[in-house]
Amino acid sequence: MSFTVDPSRIRSLAAEHGTPLLLLSTRTIVSQYRTLQAALPGVLLHYALKPLPHPAVVKALHEIGAYFDLATNGEVDVVRAAGVPADKCIQTHPIKRDSDIRYTLGYGCKTFVFDNPWELPKFLPYKDQVELLMRLSFRNKDARCDLSAKFGVQPAEALELLRKAVGMGLKVRGLSFHAGSQLMNNFKYVEAITFCRQLFSLAALEGIHLDTMDIGGGFPVPYTDPVMPINYYCHPVASELQRLFPGVRLLAEPGRFISAPSMTLVASVMGKAERQGRMWYYLDDGLYGSYSGKMFDHGDYQFSPLAKLEGKGGEERMSVVSGPTCDSIDVIYTDIMLPEMECGDLVVSPMMGAYTWASATEFNFFPKAKIVVID
Repeated sequence: MSFTVDPSRIRSLAAEHGTPLLLLSTRTIVSQYRTLQAALPGVLLHYALKPLPHPAVVKALHEIGAYFDLATNGEVDVVRAAGVPADKCIQTHPIKRDSDIRYTLGYGCKTFVFDNPWELPKFLPYKDQVELLMRLSFRNKDARCDLSAKFGVQPAEALELLRKAVGMGLKVRGLSFHAGSQLMNNFKYVEAITFCRQLFSLAALEGIHLDTMDIGGGFPVPYTDPVMPINYYCHPVASELQRLFPGVRLLAEPGRFISAPSMTLVASVMGKAERQGRMWYYLDDGLYGSYSGKMFDHGDYQFSPLAKLEGKGGEERMSVVSGPTCDSIDVIYTDIMLPEMECGDLVVSPMMGAYTWASATEFNFFPKAKIVVID
């Protein structure tokens, strides 16, 4: 799934741009989007900018007619600068300020999400403009990130909240949910879809006619372990959508699946030391930088010296890989077998497109990795 770069080109790009460096393949972005499109026929895929809000990603997807999922004013700015029509976007943050609503409407995007009664009065000044989706919570301890822990109305309370929104004169077009990020169990979608069908039917009995179903994101990618091929993974999801929601506008919000395979990190060894019988290697990128996903996304990534990919390297020994900052928490790997490396050697990690650069900081004034588009 992840794209590969020839080691000689990696060395050339590192010499030209310096490190740390994130190599971005927009062809991979487009390929991932089209692959998921084929696996979810009839579903409008709104790329969620959060994992990788880079202008080159937005431009590549816009050129193939993609849709977009926004959550902040900054993300509005990115799609607007790329020339994306507002009617190809939805704003899905369940909690918003009045200024956020006005900013998004000023762009022309009119679809918003709510999940609690205190959010509804915020829309009343704009009730003739906005269209709403009600987000439900389906808790999922098996997902890497349970995105129903922080947002979503409980299923038992959903019908009453829907009645309240409609009773206030707001236009509610449908439902949304997020079954969890990097979700291995595809039947969690089926469970949520089944409940939403029941809620559609209960709403119809009360004269509330819904026409939109948004199944969120969460589609998994193979970081260090294999995952089910996406066409098999999505088959029961697509089948249930087609069976239970004929004629309904179907949406999804993929982020990780589109962006994760699109970037490879190239970093350098800044220094080395031997401590308690182990070699320590200090990189120019770390947990405060591109490897931030190890903390914030609860993830892990493949790691290899570039020389090893070239078939070089000697005997391996237990090693520690550290980031560059002065914080002792900034340790990327504590038990990893590596051949001995020298200062200036290059290391690579693939599958670094999601929740890496986007959540990186410049703590200790170590700059974020530079993104270079390679195709």
